[in-house]
Amino acid sequence: MRIAIFGAGAIGGFLGVKLLQAGADVTFIARGAHLGAMRANGVTLTSGGETVTVRPHCTDSPDDAGPQDYVFLTMKAHALPAAAPQVARLLGPETALVTGINGVPYWYFHGLEGPYAGRHVESVDPGGVLLRTLPPERVIATVVYPAAEVVSPGVIVHTYNDRVTLGEPDGSKSPRIQALSQLMMKAGLKSPVRPRIRDEIWVKLWGNLAFNPLSVLTGATLDVLSRQSDLRAVARAMMVEAQAVAEALGTRFLIDVEQRIQGASQVGAHKTSMLQDLERGRPMEIDALLGAVVELGQLVGKPMPACESTLALVRERARQAGGYPARATPEAT
Repeated sequence: MRIAIFGAGAIGGFLGVKLLQAGADVTFIARGAHLGAMRANGVTLTSGGETVTVRPHCTDSPDDAGPQDYVFLTMKAHALPAAAPQVARLLGPETALVTGINGVPYWYFHGLEGPYAGRHVESVDPGGVLLRTLPPERVIATVVYPAAEVVSPGVIVHTYNDRVTLGEPDGSKSPRIQALSQLMMKAGLKSPVRPRIRDEIWVKLWGNLAFNPLSVLTGATLDVLSRQSDLRAVARAMMVEAQAVAEALGTRFLIDVEQRIQGASQVGAHKTSMLQDLERGRPMEIDALLGAVVELGQLVGKPMPACESTLALVRERARQAGGYPARATPEAT
């Protein structure tokens, strides 16, 4: 099975090493010092108390890899529009795109019945370019839970969680998704196939849309945001607004907002990915995590005053830091 990891940073690198160990033919597509180190020294992964070094094919050019069976997209959401033409060069007649990207996905309305079927989400797919370049029928959706970090070029540390949920946008259990699930489980990952993958996307997004931008505005870690009463109240208000939007689009939440906040609280003194990006001078996933949710709220006619106010503030904070509105070049996660 031929697999390309497009954006082979922390999460992509972690998944790529695991899949390679399971017997897949894996190509890492990356750039910069990280790519140079992986070419020279291989990819070193520490996970579960064990450290391994593997030597996959590493390149910055999709043309070096050729058509794949599966292409994992593990870059930041705002980097995908710029990367899409390169990703398209990896597509053969049956290639599946495995979208391991945070936030509202560009293919959200594909395979979803109702009045919005086939729409594009402008906040993450300006002008619908992604839907045209990376056809949504190629997509296998994923919700990625592991946490990992590139501690130095070519060296990745996986800190917790091994769950990567899969789902076809139309809810089917296709042969391609079942084959991928079996491979990922062979790789030691928990990879169930869910018929309602958007439900799980929203549960993860539910916390991210509130805690990530609030962390940028306050500098606070998850424990503070979820436990300090005034900040918790703001986060809760945003999450309640988002829940109404998601439910209007057919999402079912199997936990309530208090349980979701409690789950974030249990992570402890953790800096959100958006706060880490701010501190490192990188563009932030503002539109994928919150802008798109506000867009969907406008679409279904749900008021979102807390989300809209927070979005305006975090966008201005990002402008001051030089990370908005310009879209980034492909960046791995």
